[in-house]
Amino acid sequence: MSHLPTVKLLINGEFVESTTSEWRDVINPATQEVLARVPMATAAEVDAAVAAGKAAFKSWKKTPIGTRARIFLKLQQLIREHMKELAAILTAEQGKTLADAEGDVFRGLEVVEHAASIGSLQLGEYAENVAGGVDTYSVMQPLGVCAGITPFNFPAMIPLWMFPMAIATGNTFVLKPSEQDPMVTMRLVELALEAGVPPGVLNVVHGGPEVVNAICDHPDIKAISFVGSSKVGTHVYNRASLAGKRVQCMMGAKNHAIVLPDANKEQALNQLTGAAFGAAGQRCMALTVAVLVGDAQAWIPELVAKAKTLQVGPGNTNPDIGPLISCAAKDRVATLIAKGVEQGATLELDGRSVSVAGFEHGNFVGPTIFSGVKPGMAIYDQEIFGPVLCLMAADSLDEAIAIINANPNGNGTAIFTQSGAAARHFQEEIDVGQVGINVPIPVPVPLFSFTGSRASKLGDLGPYGKQVVLFYTQTKTVTSRWFDDEASSGKVHTTIQLK
Repeated sequence: MSHLPTVKLLINGEFVESTTSEWRDVINPATQEVLARVPMATAAEVDAAVAAGKAAFKSWKKTPIGTRARIFLKLQQLIREHMKELAAILTAEQGKTLADAEGDVFRGLEVVEHAASIGSLQLGEYAENVAGGVDTYSVMQPLGVCAGITPFNFPAMIPLWMFPMAIATGNTFVLKPSEQDPMVTMRLVELALEAGVPPGVLNVVHGGPEVVNAICDHPDIKAISFVGSSKVGTHVYNRASLAGKRVQCMMGAKNHAIVLPDANKEQALNQLTGAAFGAAGQRCMALTVAVLVGDAQAWIPELVAKAKTLQVGPGNTNPDIGPLISCAAKDRVATLIAKGVEQGATLELDGRSVSVAGFEHGNFVGPTIFSGVKPGMAIYDQEIFGPVLCLMAADSLDEAIAIINANPNGNGTAIFTQSGAAARHFQEEIDVGQVGINVPIPVPVPLFSFTGSRASKLGDLGPYGKQVVLFYTQTKTVTSRWFDDEASSGKVHTTIQLK
């Protein structure tokens, strides 16, 4: 084992070898090759990372806005220059195709670009003469040490949703990437240091539940951002909130698309197929349920035919679909498919038997489609996180909307239609935070914020964009009055002044 590279911790500007006795393997999901070993950091190492952030905050919070912004101008340049390298690392450890890996990096890069605009995003307000000779103004000040806990499925994009905005607003940061694929995250962190992030402003620890709990409990961490499963996210939200922290948790999903019979059929089926099976379904914004309304129910054979054309293989050969992240993930998806059959759904396309020549040990599942899916079935009630599309039927748009609104999750939804009136009705009545109209995965660009809702989110402010500037800052309101000597009347007021 000793010849394998070890993933380092980043503490106070230094990449250091963990002293832990507990390590995990980073495994290529297409081949089962062990790529590196990742440490489960010790409590002392987490404390050291937070202490480094706390010490660096003293000077970082006073660093001029332009100095902070220029670091992110430099970082976006470095990410562009290293795009191919970053995608190759990401594909090796996560499995997604090279083209999709570049997309993963690019959607994070957009947030880095946005962070460089921090000067105009973190402005306070000023009002003169709110009472006799009294002025009021507000400033948006950084909180201190913030932390991020990120998932395996977007090891470039989601860390880049978090640390650039936190650091640009004047905070310091402790990042805990997914222990399943931390290597591309660490390469991005190296580039951030190269771009000029000072020692202690960005720190990285690796680990599992113990490290997550240490982050939730640490008295010097002021805010936590989390993306991952509902189970872990709920735990983080409750534990960290009890410890007095700000918390934002983006969690599980069950995203539905409504397909109306007036939709452009070719376009709707292409979009649906891509959004259901891209990244092997391992996206919290994947479209995993399609509600076919009226005559659109006749389109199932054409949807199945499109899904059958998708190539499954190792990500570095740029197929349509790569492997699932782990053997455990593959087993879980296969178990849920079996349960779908058992519970009475119709298996229109079975991806369990897919084999990829030369990659017999890869975690591959092909596109899988069920029709006749109903609430109460495991394949509907649970987030599968695999390339499985559930088809439901409805007689009307309102019936389809009612199905979606009855589901507890609220990450994303979409409608395919050529009717402006239907789309307008849908966007108004649907109780889901992110809505696509002929756009299957409506993740907003960073000018806006990610706005998942209901059971998909805990905390009221979303990642990146305008909302996260509020999340990562404390608004301080200052009310001031300056007296001329002659103007002071010497009278004591014990009542609230009305003017």
